[in-house]
Amino acid sequence: MPFTPYHFGPSGFVGLVFRKWIDLPVFLLANVVVDIEVLFAEGWPQHRHWHWHTLLIGAVVGIVWAIAAYPLRNFFKKIMQLLRLPYKTGFWKMVFSGVLGVWFHVVIDSVYHYDVQVFWPVKTNPLFGLLPPQTIPLICTISFIAAIAFYMIVSQSQTGKTKRRRS
Repeated sequence: MPFTPYHFGPSGFVGLVFRKWIDLPVFLLANVVVDIEVLFAEGWPQHRHWHWHTLLIGAVVGIVWAIAAYPLRNFFKKIMQLLRLPYKTGFWKMVFSGVLGVWFHVVIDSVYHYDVQVFWPVKTNPLFGLLPPQTIPLICTISFIAAIAFYMIVSQSQTGKTKRRRS
């Protein structure tokens, strides 16, 4: 399913926890960008149209996404300020986050979808079926709830810091 919301739980939680090293907007949106491949796939296999759902080509997609996102860094900063989240970024942090975000998506999909060739050009998917199919949506939902809870804690602590600075 293109642009599945399930990816936002794990990526949101990991992105928030490691926000010192991960550019959160780039990381989260990399999980969406990679599914453009699925939008243009006709029939099956959906995840092999351009091989974006692989670690090799996915890294290239993540780098291209980061380069495209780099001019948007001030916009991202404004969004993060509205969300009351600290935001410091740089080119290499964005590149790292773009690649990691795509890889995160690819690994989740490779456990859930048989047609992902995670280690392409190797045609097999050794990660498929690693977890029971019903477990993936459950983990993603639980991590989404955890991400919201963690966001609330982080944003409240930022609000407290801002009030203390003004005093």
